[in-house]
Amino acid sequence: RFSTNTFPTWDLAQPFRYMCHNGEINTLRGNVTRMFSREELLQSDMFGNEIKNILPIILPGKSDSATMDMVVELLLMTGRSLPEVMMILVPEAWEKNPEMSEAKRAFYEYHSCMMEPWDGPASIPFTDGNYIGAVLDRNGLRPSRYTVTKDDYVVMSSETGVVDITPENVDFHGRLQPGKMFLVNMEEGRIVNDEEIKENIAQKYPYKKWLDDNLVHLKDIPYNDCPLFIGEETLEKRKSVFGYTIEDINTIILPMAKSGKEPIGSMGSDTPIAVLSQRPQLIYNYFKQLFAQVTNPPLDGIREELITDISLTLGSDHNIFEFSEYHCRKLKIQNPVISKEDLDKIKNYDVSPDYKVVSIPILYSIQKGHNGLEDALQSVLDQASAAVDDGANIIILSDRNVNDEMAPIPALLACSFVNSGLQKLGKRSKLSVIIESAEPREVHHFALLFGFGASAINPYLVNEIIAEQIEEH
Repeated sequence: RFSTNTFPTWDLAQPFRYMCHNGEINTLRGNVTRMFSREELLQSDMFGNEIKNILPIILPGKSDSATMDMVVELLLMTGRSLPEVMMILVPEAWEKNPEMSEAKRAFYEYHSCMMEPWDGPASIPFTDGNYIGAVLDRNGLRPSRYTVTKDDYVVMSSETGVVDITPENVDFHGRLQPGKMFLVNMEEGRIVNDEEIKENIAQKYPYKKWLDDNLVHLKDIPYNDCPLFIGEETLEKRKSVFGYTIEDINTIILPMAKSGKEPIGSMGSDTPIAVLSQRPQLIYNYFKQLFAQVTNPPLDGIREELITDISLTLGSDHNIFEFSEYHCRKLKIQNPVISKEDLDKIKNYDVSPDYKVVSIPILYSIQKGHNGLEDALQSVLDQASAAVDDGANIIILSDRNVNDEMAPIPALLACSFVNSGLQKLGKRSKLSVIIESAEPREVHHFALLFGFGASAINPYLVNEIIAEQIEEH
């Protein structure tokens, strides 16, 4: 089987080493980038200096199946069992499931601090010789049906009936359910049910205790009223500096503020595309959304609340060869779009020595023109690199305090420059990046900033504009 979105070539055929799959890994680009960053942290007594020989973990240009297969192989080499590896990579929806046991929930929450999900729609059969099984993604958007026969065969496929089995030989039929695992233990010669496998794996380490001792929730941090920013330009002036138009406010910001929904426009736009436009454009306008060539239904985060989650953790990553509580020594936020209050809490949280937050201005001197912009970008990267060396694990890139001398560096440019620069220096996994910017105001802007390395964004000017509109009724 070949991957869906590419022209079939032999080197894209599924490798079938530890796993194969039916479906697509939709989170692939983010997964690959994060694994690339993790390489800087890898250490193991078993491999010693020779661990460099296994890099890159993911060979470029392969299919999504082959890519995931390489990560499965690496995690197996860390001493984890195959069912445990699949639970880490393809977690079920645990965040809002009241039926789930505490131990299993703690397992998933701990590993969410360490590894992002490889999310489908995908049905993933896997084997290492001791186990053979399959796991379905949390949405359950791929069919997987199985038949167990009285003469001890197990047949699993997308559909029932791929192999002719006489009805009197059928012991039972079943189907794989969202987030669930079907497993045959070859050593014991038996089918192990989902609950038994996962409960055993979840008891391996004191995950609950580790989370209680280490994971800090932003919502639990008390808010001390922080002062307003002194010496900032007027709201009107800042609107013009950041290129806000009446259309931005009336057709984008206000509908979102009133309804809490993305504004909907009609098809067809007569504005010239950014690269052909005569007017200055935001950098975001030079990017277009990348569409896959498959028709997966869009997720509805409200009606499908059980399976969608946008919480994430901020802080340093650690070596995946180690089993320790350090992986969850992080700060958890429920939403990556944060308010000024949330940002103030993050800036001023200094109860733990494990958190160090550094704010770096992303401004450049107008007198120096484009050279000034390049120098300023390099300076931001140097400051971020120095902050990592100094123990910082959260950096805030802020375009506050623009004035007649200092102009803002476009937030997307600063974010991507720091992201790729720290990656080249081998320091990207040591910190999370927060953007404090007046620029982003559309969903597309936020998507791009997240895509280029931001973990959280505080769109302060949008919030100020909404406050102003409320005052004006």
